[in-house]
Amino acid sequence: MSKLEREVRWLKIYAVISSVVFATIILAGFAQQAQEKSEKQKFGEIDVERINVVDKSGKLDLVISNADRMPPAIVNGKVLGSGRRSPGMLFYNGRGDEDGGLGFGSETNADGTFSADGQIMFDQYNNDQIVGILYSDKNGKRTAGLRVWDRGDVPLDQVIEKLNSLKGAERDTEYKKMLDAGQIGAGRVFVGKLPDKSAQLVLSDAKGKPRLTVSVDADGAPKINFLDENGKPTYSLPPAPAEHK
Repeated sequence: MSKLEREVRWLKIYAVISSVVFATIILAGFAQQAQEKSEKQKFGEIDVERINVVDKSGKLDLVISNADRMPPAIVNGKVLGSGRRSPGMLFYNGRGDEDGGLGFGSETNADGTFSADGQIMFDQYNNDQIVGILYSDKNGKRTAGLRVWDRGDVPLDQVIEKLNSLKGAERDTEYKKMLDAGQIGAGRVFVGKLPDKSAQLVLSDAKGKPRLTVSVDADGAPKINFLDENGKPTYSLPPAPAEHK
């Protein structure tokens, strides 16, 4: 084999190797582009029962779900039963605990009666909801408004576990003790509309008992009531008829 033939042969081998390397680089580039496109896709419309948004470690940040696939409540790392769920969204903190969400539901019965509700909730750390906007409708008897709760420092899972370990009168006694100690939580503020078509501001004590109400009834009559711990008015504006002397 002459020198020229050897050089031509090596040139052919070099051309083949170069082509393979070049083709590999091009294919790798296309694969990278395809991967980048797969990480961000655009859809005009999709049907889905549940969407999980997770962080890099796989922990839930957000769930969008129908009622059947809505996950149970998780507080302090513990599942607190399934409870009543509706379609909506649930948000989670960095520990994987539920810390708020929104849900909407309705039900129509064969006899024509119905119920509907909606809520947006913000949960206290390691506990239940602390601020909420709620709507409830029972055959046209509607309540809607803003509610604020006062929650204790004891995690909700510990409160539930302790109460579930007791029964009957013993459970009732323990519940009252925990309520008095502020461990159960109580409604403190309501601003909204009630089924009697009155608009009300209700401020309650640490046990959830209303102590001050400011209201305007369906006919437009305003009223302010200062209440004792049993709900009995101690002073009213305008004054009650018995106060006119």
